[in-house]
Amino acid sequence: MLTLEQLRKKSEQRLNGLHPVFKQVMEELIERCYARGVWVLITQGLRTYAEQDALYAQGRNGDKRPKVTKARGGYSNHNFGFAADFALLLRDGRTVSWDTLKDDDKNSLPDWSEVVEEAKRLGLEWGGDWRSFKDMPHLQMTFGLSTADFRAGKRPTQSQLNTILAKINSLKMEDEPMTAEEKAAFKALQKRVIALESANKLTKVPAWAEQACINAKAAGVLDTMNDGSYDFYRLVTLLDRTGVFTKGGVAL
Repeated sequence: MLTLEQLRKKSEQRLNGLHPVFKQVMEELIERCYARGVWVLITQGLRTYAEQDALYAQGRNGDKRPKVTKARGGYSNHNFGFAADFALLLRDGRTVSWDTLKDDDKNSLPDWSEVVEEAKRLGLEWGGDWRSFKDMPHLQMTFGLSTADFRAGKRPTQSQLNTILAKINSLKMEDEPMTAEEKAAFKALQKRVIALESANKLTKVPAWAEQACINAKAAGVLDTMNDGSYDFYRLVTLLDRTGVFTKGGVAL
């Protein structure tokens, strides 16, 4: 059984040279898939124009091997550090597979589909969605730029890069279980809510507190939204604005 760190090291060299933010996305993909029991191996990363031209020549001009790309040097996102190819690493830790139907983690969902699902959550574009020349192992992130834009020296704005980094952090927050301290705080909150519910009850939920109460009830903090006091509704609203009712589903 490979550790996550051991799995990462198997892709380390092929991640070198990628744009730092795109590299971080691919590292996050490896980690998220590992958590699902699927081992991702990066097989291709940054390519030089010469390497791209050599791949383009395969299957052309009398070469009887199958074609593997439709892009010459300078016409692939691999040439600019914003694309990578992947495969599955099987449980023996040695066998590399491009089988899109294999279910090595035995959960009835093809492992390839699990990788694609996580990739799209991270904002990656999958070559398997292309209408022509489907590229099943290919993942990229172009930020709306064409290869002509990249050749001209254009690159993603810092704002676009920050958006991707924020998405990664948001997904991490969603997946993090609550700590013991957070659970204790929520239990204390529940006791406080019960105390507030019993005093100075209002006959109707104030309009400004309705959504906060809905969020608190969905999080399991409230049993009912009715018959609370003004202070109670104010407290719930303030807590909702900090996001505590939506973090990780609030499992107590």
